[in-house]
Amino acid sequence: MKNWVLTHREKQVFDLLILNKSTKEVADALNISEKTVRNHVSNVMQKLGVKGRAQAIVELIRLNEITL
Repeated sequence: MKNWVLTHREKQVFDLLILNKSTKEVADALNISEKTVRNHVSNVMQKLGVKGRAQAIVELIRLNEITL
């Protein structure tokens, strides 16, 4: 059982990242700064214990948190 929760905003960020959006495109789409996007990505990577965006995406798909 997982001991973390993906926030609504974190899910929004990764839903856009799997559509091959850049950090800037994600930031523009969500009306937040690029730094905030990077913070959300970093927070998710830390929660999952992974070292990169790609690993985070694979793990989120595996856990059925996001879908392609």
